Amino acid sequence: MTVDIALAGQTIETARRNLTAHLQAAAIETPELDARLMIGAVTRLDLTGLITKAEQRLTAFDAARLKDLARRRIGGEPVARLLGHKEFWGLDFQLSPATLVPRPDTETLVETALDILRADDMTTRALRIADLGTGSGAILLALLHELPHATGIGTDISIAALQTARANATRLGLAARATFAVGNFAAAIAVPCDLIVSNPPYIRTGDIQTLSTEVREHDPHRALDGGDDGLDAYRLIVSQAAGLLAPGGTLILEIGQHQSDDVVRLAHTAGLAPHGPPRADLGGVPRALAFRHLPR
Repeated sequence: MTVDIALAGQTIETARRNLTAHLQAAAIETPELDARLMIGAVTRLDLTGLITKAEQRLTAFDAARLKDLARRRIGGEPVARLLGHKEFWGLDFQLSPATLVPRPDTETLVETALDILRADDMTTRALRIADLGTGSGAILLALLHELPHATGIGTDISIAALQTARANATRLGLAARATFAVGNFAAAIAVPCDLIVSNPPYIRTGDIQTLSTEVREHDPHRALDGGDDGLDAYRLIVSQAAGLLAPGGTLILEIGQHQSDDVVRLAHTAGLAPHGPPRADLGGVPRALAFRHLPR
């Protein structure tokens, strides 16, 4: 795909406006934001710099780079993939082809976990946290950022994803409290955990081709594919977690639309009961479910 947009020699402000118009014409959902992020990446300027240097002219090299980013964005590549990083919970996470792009909906898991820990007066304790299928490490590292006395382990079947997560832990100053292990969800964990979190694959195999180009062609499929009914990962996780939760411990899972009842049923079979109703994301979709051991 070619993008017919003249940028060389234009001021940063003019280039931003022209790029925004091209993205808008291509039906990109957030053209103004995307244009600003791409120009900022090319010029190495933050928002303040883009404003104060609005009349600075793009070099031919920067214009060519920006045109290439525009071509890729219009072709369906997410801005986060273009830039190589994404903000989550106010923290900046590097990405790789082996990791999902962290999404605002997943912050619901972090909010749910922190609310439960506050209610139980556990935020200052030396908690042990496990993040199953950690990917970029976003959930685990966001929690460790908020819980200075906690330690955590992130697991993933992808060594490349774990390398990305470990790099993020180092960049965020959390490496001393975060470890990472190769394993199928909790298979690599042998000690009890106070909190287990996971955003597992939950898209039905047959539905993957209906997803947006940004997701379908740029997120790793094995981080999306939840099997024929979308529940394969939940079946394994609830059985593993039931044997790993410390007394009073909590399991929190991200779920897809219309999966709440099925996941509750699977958890109940494993000896886990819902701890409160599902927590909805900003769009009103039930997104996070918390579980504890069934009372005896």
